[in-house]
Amino acid sequence: MLKLFRYLKPYFWLCLVLLVATGAQVYTTLQLPSLMAHIINDGIVPGNTEYIWQTGGLMILLAIVSAGCSFLANYLAAKIGANFVRDIRADIFKKIMSLNTSDLEMYSTASLINRTTNDTNQVQQTIVMMLSLMLHAPLFCIISLVMAIQTAPDMSWIIALGIVLILCSTILIMSLVIPKFKIFQKLLDKITLITRENLTGLKVIRAFDNEDLEKRKFSKTNNELTKLLIFIDKILELQNPLINVIFNGLTLLCTYVGITLLTKDFAYLGNMSAFAQYVTFVMISFLMLSILFVMLPRANVSAERINEILKTSPKVHWKDKTIGIPEKVPSVEFKNVDFYYTNAEEKVLDNISFLAKAGETTAFIGSTGSGKSTLINLVPRFYEATSGEILVNGVNVDNYEKDDLMKRIGLVPQHGILFSGTVKSNIKFGAQNATDEQVVAAAKVAQADNFINKLPKKYDAHIAQGGTNVSGGQKQRLSIARAICKNPDIFIFDDSFSALDMKTDANLREALKPIVNDAVVLIVAQRVSTIKNADQIVVLDDGKIVGKGKHLELLKKCGIYKDIVKSQLSDKEFAREMKEAEHA
Repeated sequence: MLKLFRYLKPYFWLCLVLLVATGAQVYTTLQLPSLMAHIINDGIVPGNTEYIWQTGGLMILLAIVSAGCSFLANYLAAKIGANFVRDIRADIFKKIMSLNTSDLEMYSTASLINRTTNDTNQVQQTIVMMLSLMLHAPLFCIISLVMAIQTAPDMSWIIALGIVLILCSTILIMSLVIPKFKIFQKLLDKITLITRENLTGLKVIRAFDNEDLEKRKFSKTNNELTKLLIFIDKILELQNPLINVIFNGLTLLCTYVGITLLTKDFAYLGNMSAFAQYVTFVMISFLMLSILFVMLPRANVSAERINEILKTSPKVHWKDKTIGIPEKVPSVEFKNVDFYYTNAEEKVLDNISFLAKAGETTAFIGSTGSGKSTLINLVPRFYEATSGEILVNGVNVDNYEKDDLMKRIGLVPQHGILFSGTVKSNIKFGAQNATDEQVVAAAKVAQADNFINKLPKKYDAHIAQGGTNVSGGQKQRLSIARAICKNPDIFIFDDSFSALDMKTDANLREALKPIVNDAVVLIVAQRVSTIKNADQIVVLDDGKIVGKGKHLELLKKCGIYKDIVKSQLSDKEFAREMKEAEHA
């Protein structure tokens, strides 16, 4: 928790004003019992009405000042707390955005969401409480103690007894609930994870008629969380009854001792009244502090989870400025590249070498798990190559400044990803300064213009979060249009044509030709028809290149490619392809 206090630094002056307001509130409030004692002793007992009115007026004035200072202190505490947690959330989001795919694999999406929302809210509540009470309660307690002892020294032992009883009850409660807070956060992450999985996979769950299974999984975790919350709440709810018993017991004790002393000296009445109020202030202060001490361990768990994200160091380090001068003619070259996933024993990619030139299409094909998507994810540095070199326009990707590399790459992911907004805003996502004409041109090349013009507002039509209001093929076409609109040096299509029908696929590839004439095109595909006319096909198997060449060449010399082609064609079509290859 202490590590997060650095976020209070910009609000130093507000904290100072809060300090002054709290001090003024404490001072004015603690004058009231003393003045009441004077009214009783010097006004009521001798019958001095004028003194009663004068002192009573002063008490009203002090009460108004105290209320004003209290309002100001609470307002400042709330404002500082809100700004404090806003800055933390901004830094968490900034950190998440700076992390690579490999870095984010350490955390689940559900956990990241909870750390950004639930954990920061928990810290905010505690910070507001600390700003409100950390100074107020100790000041209130200490000054009340001093004034109580000065007012009625014969009764001061009663306060000591109350403090000991409250401390013992607080320590007991904290020892029972603190170990449960970490378990609570883990179960909350699990609940969020299960909910997210079920929402995103609802179609699959219904298709396999497994709603009951998922309900049981959710209910099990939900019941665990509920039992834990009930236990924590039961223990925390013990605090109020215990404090009430202690408080009421002390009140009775004060009354008994005070009456005993009054029999010796009736003038002690005012002192007894003031002492009782000071005891109340002391007890309230300790109650506030005990609440804060119970909140702190829970907030500390949340703070640790927040700091875990903030101190995560990205595995991929970018240069402040690109080292070297990239060539004007685009190219992508792999030189003896190896890649391991974190903690994996076997290589995912083994000694990969190829050169992809401008104006040419380089395609990657292979069985599932052969390393195709991993390979192209190394180009934008979503992962860092374990060894070897990856050159973009003649410069090692390790030597690029981040924006300089990313502006050269237009990526179309395997699953079309859209953002809430409009059709136009999604196409312009990678080129904010693109004109409407460029947006329309990109959509036409991507074969998206036809369905866009059928939408109610056409290019201003709303796109829901995740693109849930458009089909899979439409999402892919909009994703392709987004990459085209960016006009990059390198196009990366990660199995981006899989949701398109054969006719749309063919039309799109034909329309792409003049657009990518001066760019490098990297395509990962499952369908041979998509890459059949590629200038270079790289065949992967278990992370190794087992074939490289054009379609007909590979049919003759690469058995794995031959098997892939055979699995996708009828016997008659395959025989025709093989005959054409033999005569090539």
